[in-house]
Amino acid sequence: MPSVEIIAVGSELLTPERVDTNSLWLTAQLNELGFEVTAKSIIGDQRQRLTQAFRQALESADIVLATGGLGPTEDDVTRDCAAEALGVSLEHWDSLWDDLKAKFARMGRPIPENNRRQASVLQGGESLPNPNGTAPGQWFGRQHGALILLPGPPRELKPMFTNHVVERLRPLAGDNVLSRRTLKVYGLGESAMDQMIAHLYPQHPEVTVITLFTPLDLEIHLLADGPTAEQGLAKIAPLEQAVRDVLDLYVYGHSTQSLAEVVGGLLLQSGQTVVTAESLTGGLVAQRMTEVAGSSRYFLGAYVTYSEGMKQTVLGVRPELLQQYSAVSPQVAEAMALGARQRSGADYALSLTGYAGPDGGTDKDPVGTVYLGLAGPQGVESKRVKFPGDRELVRSRSAQASLDWLRRALL
Repeated sequence: MPSVEIIAVGSELLTPERVDTNSLWLTAQLNELGFEVTAKSIIGDQRQRLTQAFRQALESADIVLATGGLGPTEDDVTRDCAAEALGVSLEHWDSLWDDLKAKFARMGRPIPENNRRQASVLQGGESLPNPNGTAPGQWFGRQHGALILLPGPPRELKPMFTNHVVERLRPLAGDNVLSRRTLKVYGLGESAMDQMIAHLYPQHPEVTVITLFTPLDLEIHLLADGPTAEQGLAKIAPLEQAVRDVLDLYVYGHSTQSLAEVVGGLLLQSGQTVVTAESLTGGLVAQRMTEVAGSSRYFLGAYVTYSEGMKQTVLGVRPELLQQYSAVSPQVAEAMALGARQRSGADYALSLTGYAGPDGGTDKDPVGTVYLGLAGPQGVESKRVKFPGDRELVRSRSAQASLDWLRRALL
């Protein structure tokens, strides 16, 4: 199977404010074509380091794919470093320069002279059109492989890859296609999950297993190659079923499904509805539910009752409950859920109240303690959960726990 290395170029990607999402998208596309991504790196706009990264990648991978650094400024050095690593020169293409001048003319702007850099192409290479920006991509063919330069902005990179790179890559992919199946897991730690299913892996040597921890859940990636996607998935199917049999309800979905999407599907199947009553999450559960297209068929709305007064006036939580037990308690969580269900007419109501931090909490219920409530046809109940992490993580994990509780109730 041909190997691919991805180099993301840009000093901004080395700051805490920016994330390299291009590599994730490209990896998914490359896997579908039958390529294995063997390495990824992020290199700043520094000529010596980027040239060295290109040389190392060209030695170790069949295909090297770089994103970013194709702009007109002095720190856009991807073209220069690629040329140096390949041992070729850059050639000025009059046709590209004419195209760039025409683009600026259509925008009613004079073209700066430094945009001339974008008309330079690797000697022996090809230019890839970019109708969505000013940075043409480049394809440089090598024996059994290629060096590909793509622009950094996703709105330019994605159509260029789809429309002009895929067709060039297909002949290099070989006979096999890499198939992937992803299982989404909630309610287990990574080590606990591994202890439950690791013994299954040697029984299916043709399948590669990758487990990923995310802030909200776990993912199990199952990969296998074959002459067709169907044959690769056929190799994966027995292991997938074995994992599902062992993990049972901990597996909530597959592929790119969100927990909110899965819960929505279950509500649709049963013809039931849900409403939320949220304190510490401030409407986060409702946000996740309404991110799913068509959620109006089962999601009635949300009560965001952050203060004690709102809990009383909007949800009917009795003042004596708040005085005796505090707003963060199982009694108040149940009262919130019950009030939301009664007032909305929904089949189910989820409630959340807790200490997200960094302040608040008690000796009994420190920061990170959350009480969830669930009111439904069978009555009302509550549960206490405790999450590590900062304020945002506690809020996010609380919303996920609430959705999973409803999922299990619906099953």
